[in-house]
Amino acid sequence: MDAAEFRKRGKEMVDYVADYLEKIDKRQVFPDVEPGYLRPLIPDCAPQDPESFEDVFKDIEKIIMPGVTHWHSPYFFAYFPAASSFPALLADMLCGGIGCVGFSWAASPACTELETVMLDWLGKMINLPEEFLAGKDGQGGGVIQGSASEATLISLLAARTKAIRRVQSEKPELTEADIMGRLVAYASDQFCATLGTTPCCSFDKLLELGPICNKENIWMHIDAAYAGSAFICPEFRHLLNGVEFADSFNFNPHKWLLVNFDCSAMWVKKRSDLTGAFKLEPLYLQHHHQESGLVTDYRHWQIPLGRRFRSLKLWFVLRMYGVTGLQEHIRKHVRLSHQFEHLVLQDERFEICAEVVLGLVCFRLKGSNELNKALLKSINEAKKIHLVPCHLREKFVLRFAICSRTVESTHIKFAWQHISQLATDLLKTWEQNHHQQ
Repeated sequence: MDAAEFRKRGKEMVDYVADYLEKIDKRQVFPDVEPGYLRPLIPDCAPQDPESFEDVFKDIEKIIMPGVTHWHSPYFFAYFPAASSFPALLADMLCGGIGCVGFSWAASPACTELETVMLDWLGKMINLPEEFLAGKDGQGGGVIQGSASEATLISLLAARTKAIRRVQSEKPELTEADIMGRLVAYASDQFCATLGTTPCCSFDKLLELGPICNKENIWMHIDAAYAGSAFICPEFRHLLNGVEFADSFNFNPHKWLLVNFDCSAMWVKKRSDLTGAFKLEPLYLQHHHQESGLVTDYRHWQIPLGRRFRSLKLWFVLRMYGVTGLQEHIRKHVRLSHQFEHLVLQDERFEICAEVVLGLVCFRLKGSNELNKALLKSINEAKKIHLVPCHLREKFVLRFAICSRTVESTHIKFAWQHISQLATDLLKTWEQNHHQQ
């Protein structure tokens, strides 16, 4: 494929993606395939000779789409949102086109510097304390990781290194192995201090946890993977109070801020805590600006060496939506979750199982876990909408998450009518079986 054909095929692909997203509501949200469906549809090994783009393109609908769960469908209410927007898709295209591997400032200065500035922009949008920002001469700063799990692991490793060095300076007679065996990490059943837990979007009390961590010299990492995006709205910012006690903080613009996966924003108060744990300096990666104090080499802030130009997505989205456009996106999703909550509360057969704070509603039929498992099974087998469950205090609960960028009030009403009708059908057969027994 030369540049001329790339121009032609690129336009066709943009049209295909635009059509896919515009008409996604016409596709069944969850696929009709069984495990192993794909292998018989394609040859056993790669083709010896080149194939045409037409042949590859034809196979998208034939082989790929039948096995796709449509995360951006307005009938997808499972997990949490996966962000997507046209500006972010265009930025991803440019990122792929530039194709740099930005492990150091010298490897691509724009890749590094735009990321530092974008994380400052984003930090200011959620009113993060000044210490977390890089600014012109701050000690903190932000970095884009692949996922919140990665950010948590990096915090854990940095905290471990910091603790080992502190003990070594206090008790030089102890070896690193001696110290390692005595280290303790404190976690709840959700792992670390969490704002917006996955099962029910609950919030840890940072104002109680934080001072204890500071007093006892414990590294505190806060994970706000889903909920963090909402803190750009002043009415939700109080949920972040206490972040000033943290050493590191993370949330995912790729969940709820219209930036395509992967883009997980992480900040630290002292970037030397990260670079101290991950610093790697073979000669071939060194460059003459690195000791100037003016540059960041992000390879020292992460586990992999390579990194993509992910800040382009943030730059495009923040500029083309503006803070007000992004706030409206969050507020619309929150309004829709309260609409669904209201519909559930009007039906006395159902109960709400956790406070609805943002865009997640946890609900169930009043009755046994088996009854609710049967309801979820009938919902997901019908494949009109898609939900996943969670356990809350031994109860089997259905999660209804507002996910799609294009979801509207009509989709919420449809989903509720569908759930309500399936519940009616289920309760009839459930009662009949119960009487027969």
